[in-house]
Amino acid sequence: MIIVSTDGSCLRNPGGAIGWAWVNHQGPVASGGAASGTNQIAELRAVLEAILAHPGTEPMLIESDSQYAIKCASEWIGSWRRNGWRTSTGGAVKNVEIIKQIDRAITTREGPVRFRWVRGHVGNYFNEQADKLAGIAARDAAAHGHEHAATPVATRTTQPRTTGKPVAPTASGTLTLF
Repeated sequence: MIIVSTDGSCLRNPGGAIGWAWVNHQGPVASGGAASGTNQIAELRAVLEAILAHPGTEPMLIESDSQYAIKCASEWIGSWRRNGWRTSTGGAVKNVEIIKQIDRAITTREGPVRFRWVRGHVGNYFNEQADKLAGIAARDAAAHGHEHAATPVATRTTQPRTTGKPVAPTASGTLTLF
């Protein structure tokens, strides 16, 4: 199974520069940014870029500290699609264009895509790396004022030591979605 951690960053949310990143637990990483956006768009962009970068039949697990991104990509997306991209109350779905792109990426990928929530900023190595790369990408986007790919796909030569563990699901229910 491919396991990828994702994260997004927004400087002066909303409207500040954004950065996104994904970190494959087996080595490759990528990040990028844009001159303006929101933290939610950055989180969704990280998920989208991770899926697009990992085509194929092998199952994929995306770990994120964004419950919003996970729920958009898994719990809510089917209902929104059936409702013509409207919420259950008839309102417009926020960030609908990038959510539609995620929907297309998931449905066209041969292998299944699953999601797991992890608590951020508690020492989870891969989440911390994605957070760091997303922050760097946001600062780079702010400095350059345009969309860019800040970090090309690269491969780690050594396996990092994990300094933390994913947090167990909250009392409200499991957020590991299969």
